[in-house]
Amino acid sequence: MADVPAECTIKVMCRFRPLNSSEVARGDKYIPKFQGEDHVVVGSKPFQFDRVFQPNTTQEQVYNACAQKIVKDVLEGYNGTIFAYGQTSSGKTHTMEGNLHDTDGMGIIPRIVQDIFNYIYSMDENLEFHIKVSYFEIYLDKIRDLLDGMSQADPLCYMVEMEKRFPSLSNVIQTTCLTHDNILLRPLKDSVAKKVLLFKSSILPEGPCLSLSSQVSKTGAEGAVLDEAKNINKSLSSLGNVISALAEGSGYIPYRDSKMTRILQDSLGGNCRTTIVICASPSAYNESETKSTLMFGQRAKTIKNTVCVNVELTAEQWKKKYEREKEKGKALRNTITWLENELNRWRNGESVPVDEQFDKEKAQAEVLALDNVPNDKPASTPNMPQLRLTDAEKDKCEVELAKLYKQLDDKDDEINQQSQLAEKLKQQMLDQEELLASSRRDHDNLQSELNRLQAENEASKDEVKEVLQALEELAVNYDQKSQEVEDKTKEFEMVSDELNQKSSVLTSIDSELQKLKDMSNHQKKRVSEMMSSLLKDLAEIGIAVGSTEIKVKGHDTSPHHTPKMDRRGWETLWPRPTIPPDRANLNKMITLLPLLSLCFSFSLTHLPHP
Repeated sequence: MADVPAECTIKVMCRFRPLNSSEVARGDKYIPKFQGEDHVVVGSKPFQFDRVFQPNTTQEQVYNACAQKIVKDVLEGYNGTIFAYGQTSSGKTHTMEGNLHDTDGMGIIPRIVQDIFNYIYSMDENLEFHIKVSYFEIYLDKIRDLLDGMSQADPLCYMVEMEKRFPSLSNVIQTTCLTHDNILLRPLKDSVAKKVLLFKSSILPEGPCLSLSSQVSKTGAEGAVLDEAKNINKSLSSLGNVISALAEGSGYIPYRDSKMTRILQDSLGGNCRTTIVICASPSAYNESETKSTLMFGQRAKTIKNTVCVNVELTAEQWKKKYEREKEKGKALRNTITWLENELNRWRNGESVPVDEQFDKEKAQAEVLALDNVPNDKPASTPNMPQLRLTDAEKDKCEVELAKLYKQLDDKDDEINQQSQLAEKLKQQMLDQEELLASSRRDHDNLQSELNRLQAENEASKDEVKEVLQALEELAVNYDQKSQEVEDKTKEFEMVSDELNQKSSVLTSIDSELQKLKDMSNHQKKRVSEMMSSLLKDLAEIGIAVGSTEIKVKGHDTSPHHTPKMDRRGWETLWPRPTIPPDRANLNKMITLLPLLSLCFSFSLTHLPHP
């Protein structure tokens, strides 16, 4: 069996489902127009794939076109992947799984398992098969083993019927799983007699869910379901970046951006025969998502994989292969030496005859002959004379031969262990590389963050300098203002003291004034009383004399009224009496005149000035 790598493109199959009940009830338009078996037109834009399945295509027809050839290649030792891609409610689960209990409704996965076991039952009894099954899902960008803790068949089958997956509800479909589900099958073929090649191959059916940003609004996802959709979009964005990089022939392929692309690394651009089944909705309501899915399929169709058979050779076969490669290297070195000699002769000006020139076709034929030597072909040995051995020698040879076979088996086991160890070390190395790449990304992020913080720190330093300068100016102004306040305070205290002194003086003056007012009022009262008494005496004198009346005009005789007058006023108040020429009365008047004069003097002295 040839193990020379060969290029092959990824096959892309397109499948449209029928309109569902909600789309029919809504009156959605049926948009795809099919042209043959490999063309479809959506919105006046044509798309070409390896095969286009109409809604009436059966599950068996889909399996025969998509998976049957890959299963055959897997059983011959190749890696195979069947990858279902499409938006929510586009028919991925129906295509990949279908109805497990219905012969006609079974999807691709149960039919693959059925074909593998049919192949095993048809093989020779001397062959021993080992089938390893892995069933896991990528939920919230974390890998979850769905077979963890499973050791019996019944609960395993029960789990496969989607009892352990994460269900979600949406407006598009009642029950869906926003996860990437993966089933990995590894059929191992070995011979009981240890005389044939050991083939290792795998088949990886995959079912991611396309969740575009426009579709999130249609599904009505919120809360935890919205977080699931965000992680789905993250994985699908990474997948789109990988597809674009492979389609453009980029030197760097971002496989490690997500768990899903890391798992699909061999399936996309690696050693694997890959078929992608893109599932699309025929409804005009989902036209944008359908076009996006079809464009994804067109980009994926340009990717090329390099496939070869997975073979594990025995020690004898490895030895023969080494000898063959050694002979091949020797032939190539001879070719190089021939060409160098011929080139030197041409450079020295010599003419090389045709029969001495390098024959390219002959050299390629020799190398090709070495490549086509089968691994189990015995090496050519010179004719050896046949020896006759006794029975004891034969027994001894058989024992030695058995020991050699035993040693060979031990070496085979040791080689297998070393191969497994090398595989583990390789995986550890890949993990370490991934960890190193992650650490480098983290370091770059931290470095950029550090640069940003340093820039902010420099800017903050400038701001702090400005603030400190402003604070210094404020401190100087504060000291000046404090000195001014202190001076004003001292001045205020002096003024306050002076004001207090003035207030004390004013208070004493007010009290003295009040005393004077009281004294004046008392004197006024006494004068009024004396005046009243004098007037009364004068009135009595006037009556006694009987010559005239003393008339007081406009005079208020109340004790609290003190008239304001001068000497003329007094003359008006008390007019000069006309004394009759009575001698006795005249003497009496003369006697009272000093007393009246004294009263007038006292009154004029103690009356307040105007």
